[in-house]
Amino acid sequence: MSELRTRLAEVDDLIASAARRFQRDPAEITRIVVTKFHPPQLISDLAAIGVHDVGENRQQELSHKRVELADLTDMTWHFIGQAQSNKARQIREAADVVHSVDREKIAIALDAAAGETDPILDVLLQVNLTADAGRGGVEPGDIEGLAARIAALPTLRLRGVMAVAPLDEDPAPAFERLAGYSQLLRSVVPDASWISAGMSHDFAEAIAHGATHLRIGSAITGTRPARG
Repeated sequence: MSELRTRLAEVDDLIASAARRFQRDPAEITRIVVTKFHPPQLISDLAAIGVHDVGENRQQELSHKRVELADLTDMTWHFIGQAQSNKARQIREAADVVHSVDREKIAIALDAAAGETDPILDVLLQVNLTADAGRGGVEPGDIEGLAARIAALPTLRLRGVMAVAPLDEDPAPAFERLAGYSQLLRSVVPDASWISAGMSHDFAEAIAHGATHLRIGSAITGTRPARG
């Protein structure tokens, strides 16, 4: 627990330092701890030291941990992995925020999965920052059309954009492009101002280009266990 607390404090200090360097308020940045493959106990430990946002990549793991840790009522659960329409109901039951909506089919499935008493689901539009059309994310030219279709769905609330920096490119220009795509999105949904970008190795560059939500894993959690 002491090592976890130390790593969390170190990352938070780096986030605050980067925010100040780029004339931003650290308070406007949400740090999401990615707990992929870690046991539920780690999330309990994180909650005990003040963490309120965690992220999971796999629906099955998210669903299991959400049930196991139902007593953590102050935790916000972010689904950040590839979303599949046939898992929409399970994702909707377990997630408070879905970062990876990149096709109309997924958005429609998430909307259709809402129960009568379910709250509005916050979603982000995932953008492909690479030239590889096979990578996850909507192509930049399709952002406005998909945003309009998501905005028309009654049980979804479009919050902003999400992206992963390309592996073969400096992250700074990629995140600069994402900031431009965020502005494009806001031409359709003016209050969709969230930018989910930046991980353990590139969150400073993401902060420089307006990221509001950082997805940080091993820098806080330590070495990730082998996939279970």
